[in-house]
Amino acid sequence: MTVTTSTELTGNIVLSDHQYGKAENRVVRITRDTPRHEIRDMNVTTCLRGDFDDAYLTGDQAAVLPTDTQKNTAYSYAKEKGVASIEEYARALAQHFVDDIDPVRSARVEVEEYAWDRLLVHGAEHNHTWTRRGSETRTTAVTVDTDGTWVVSGFKDLVILKSTGSEFTGFLEDEYTTLQPTDDRIMATSLVMQWRYASTDVDWNTVYEAVKETATGVFAELHSRALQQTLFHMGQAVLERFPFIAEVRLSAPNKHHFDYDLDRFGIASRGEVFHADDRPYGLIQAAVERTDAPAAGPAWQQYSTWLS
Repeated sequence: MTVTTSTELTGNIVLSDHQYGKAENRVVRITRDTPRHEIRDMNVTTCLRGDFDDAYLTGDQAAVLPTDTQKNTAYSYAKEKGVASIEEYARALAQHFVDDIDPVRSARVEVEEYAWDRLLVHGAEHNHTWTRRGSETRTTAVTVDTDGTWVVSGFKDLVILKSTGSEFTGFLEDEYTTLQPTDDRIMATSLVMQWRYASTDVDWNTVYEAVKETATGVFAELHSRALQQTLFHMGQAVLERFPFIAEVRLSAPNKHHFDYDLDRFGIASRGEVFHADDRPYGLIQAAVERTDAPAAGPAWQQYSTWLS
C-alpha cells in the first residue's frame, strides 16, 4: 500500500535522543546498628545517557552497562553509602555512573520514598515495628553530568481537604455552562509538588518537612477564590522562605465534592452532606519561579515520563 500526502519529507533518518535504565527497583534499607532500627523504603529508577549509539544502530553492546548491573548498584549503594536522605543517596548513585562508567555522560536517578510510622506498643514507639503511613510519597530526581548536578525534590499523592474558605464565582460562561457559582465550597486535591534546588548544600530532610509545612499552611489559611490562586500562593510562599530554591511546580486534580440533595427527603442540609465524585476532574497546574533562577538544564527531563 502506498500512502502519499501533500508534504513529503526527504531528510536523512538518524538516531536522536536516547536513554536507558532500570526502572522501579524496590529497595528497602534497614539500619540495625542499635536496638532501635531505622527503615528507608524506596522505589529507585536509574537512567543513563551517553555514547550508546551503536547499541541502537547495530546492536553492539560494548558500551552498554546492563540494566541488571544498575539494579545491583542501587541495592549495593543502599548499604555502602547509606540512605541518610534520598537526595544524598540518589546523588551518590548518579555521580558513580558518570564518574566511573566511561560511556556515561549523564545519569539521572529518580527515587520515591514510602513513609512508615513506628507502631505504638503500650503507648511507646516500638524499636523495630512500623505501620505504613497512608500519606504522601516523598520524591527526588537527581541528574548528574559533566556540567553539574541538578536536584528536584517533592512529593505526590498528598490528599488534602478543607471544608470552607474556598469559593468559585465570576467565571466565564457560555451556552454550555451549567456550573453554579458558589461562595463556600469544599476544596480538596491530591497534590503533586516538586521544587528545584539552586544548591546542593542543603539539609534535605529538614527542608523537605519545612517546604511541606509552608505549602500546606497556605492551602489551609488562604481564602481561595480559585485553586489556581492557591497553587500560585503556595509556590510563592515556598520561594520566599527558601532562597536556595529556584522554582516550584504544582499539579492538583480538583477532587470535587457536590452537595447531596436531601431536600427531596424533607431533610435540611446546609453544606453538610456531599457526594465525592472522582472523575472527571479539573486538573490545575502551575510553575512558580524566580526571575534570576539558574538554568534548569536537564533537571526536568524525567525518565519515567519521557514519552508523555
